[in-house]
Amino acid sequence: MPLLTINSETKEIVSVGIEELLAELSLPAPLMLVEHNGKALHRSEWKLVTLSDGDRLELMKVAAGG
Repeated sequence: MPLLTINSETKEIVSVGIEELLAELSLPAPLMLVEHNGKALHRSEWKLVTLSDGDRLELMKVAAGG
């Protein structure tokens, strides 16, 4: 199981892809922005990423204000 740093916290996960990770963490994929190893990813790039031990992720939930 990969050991990742997610939002500055080290976590062991079972997922190998971004969409699977968001589901594992119970995060709403349509509302998420993802940065992988310092690179902001477009949603279409999520399927191209295989998560590996030591990867760094920043996960941000989009919230509309008013």
